[in-house]
Amino acid sequence: MRPIWRFRLRRTFFGLSAEYMQQVYEQFFFLKYAGGWSFSEAYNLPVGLREWFVKRLVKQLQDEKKAVEEASKGKGKSQELTAFNQPRRAKGPRQT
Repeated sequence: MRPIWRFRLRRTFFGLSAEYMQQVYEQFFFLKYAGGWSFSEAYNLPVGLREWFVKRLVKQLQDEKKAVEEASKGKGKSQELTAFNQPRRAKGPRQT
């Protein structure tokens, strides 16, 4: 005897959508690749906290990129060598 189903609609309301899970896996990858997190650390974070860390890591990487670009253009602070911050020479016999 076949069971009679009350609802003939597909059960789409259980579980998470494939698009949402793709976003979650992208966050895991980003935290692991750029942040050095392990998969289990990222997986066990509460959703809100995980999203905060992802946004903060993005901001940090953008700030670092901007600082590198400014330094390469010479807009950053330059440091002048003085007697106090010059590299020390190795003591010992001179080779010719």
